[in-house]
Amino acid sequence: MLAKNDDAGQPDLLTPAISVTMHYIGVGGIRMSHIHEHKEDLLNRVRRIAGQVQAVERALESDAECAKTLHLVAAIRGAVNGLMDQFIDAHAREHVARPGLSDEARAEGVEDLLQAIRRYSK
Repeated sequence: MLAKNDDAGQPDLLTPAISVTMHYIGVGGIRMSHIHEHKEDLLNRVRRIAGQVQAVERALESDAECAKTLHLVAAIRGAVNGLMDQFIDAHAREHVARPGLSDEARAEGVEDLLQAIRRYSK
C-alpha cells in the first residue's frame, strides 16, 4: 500500500504507508531463504525509500521549489527501481535458473516473474 485513506476515505498521497512482507511462502510451502538472507539490506532499502517519501511530503508542506520536489520524486523512482532490480535478480536466480528445479516449479517461477514485471511496468 502506498497511501492511507484520510477521514473522508480518499487516498492521502502524502502520507507514506509502505508495507513489505518479507516472509513469503513460495512453491510447495518452502520459505524463500534468498529473501531471508538479504532481509536487512532489503529493509534498509525500504526504510530509505520511506525517508525519501517523507522528504517529498516535507517539501510540499514547506512550499519548496518545484525543481527540488521534482528531484526528490525522481530519487524515489530510482530507489524503487533498485529495490525491484534486487527482487527480480533474486527471484530469477532462485525460482528460474537454480539447478534442480522441476519444470513445473521453473514455469511457475517464470510466470510469477513476468506478472511482477508487467504490473511494475504499468
